[in-house]
Amino acid sequence: MVRKSSGLVLVLVLWQLGARGWLGATTPAPTEVLAAGRELIVSGELWEHLAASSRRVAVGLSIGIVVGLVLGAAAGLFRIAEDLVNGPLQAMRMLPTLALVPVFIIWFGIGDEFKIALIIVAPIFPIYLNVLAGIRGVDTRLVEAAESLGLNRLQLTSKIILPGALPQILVGLRQALGLGWLTLVVAEMQTTPVGLGFLMNDAKEFLRTDQIFLVLVIYAVLGLLTDLFVRALERRFLSWRTGFEGA
Repeated sequence: MVRKSSGLVLVLVLWQLGARGWLGATTPAPTEVLAAGRELIVSGELWEHLAASSRRVAVGLSIGIVVGLVLGAAAGLFRIAEDLVNGPLQAMRMLPTLALVPVFIIWFGIGDEFKIALIIVAPIFPIYLNVLAGIRGVDTRLVEAAESLGLNRLQLTSKIILPGALPQILVGLRQALGLGWLTLVVAEMQTTPVGLGFLMNDAKEFLRTDQIFLVLVIYAVLGLLTDLFVRALERRFLSWRTGFEGA
């Protein structure tokens, strides 16, 4: 545990030493950021913004991940499905998130629907690509052996193909969760009355760099927690894997 957290501790020490100095005269120290957080917690303002942002991410990611899983599984299992969905998805994958903002505002308005819709799009592509790659990467010898034992299509999918693709699927899940938080930043910087993005914009207007850095730290912590969640899933469902883990 100490070794795993040593990198974060080093970053905090360097930040504390460099604040208001070689990191820039306007860069607040971690102690100032903590004080700003305490101020917002006491007022109750931080919980309001955090709850609004978390709700948007939870809804958007849930829908986007399910869509990506369904499309990736369909394309991986059936050639006809791949022919239908792969081209449009690959084209849409190249569209930058910022370019979608004005289009989504026209379609959904400036309320939560616009922000959630933008977040929904983000995880679809990494989930789709990794599910497809995971399924197509399953050893054909395992599939042939299962078929020789008399497994039907459903049994083959549930007992051989999906478990074999699971490591790749979890990689996609890790990427998708990270993209969800990144997209939230973009979404909430656009005309929102509540949320972490609003808090950052408001802090910028009043030159509250301590609050700006506080929001950045919150985004980083939330991203770290979601990554730890996926790692826990890997330990739970991939305990059979015996890959190299570093020296």
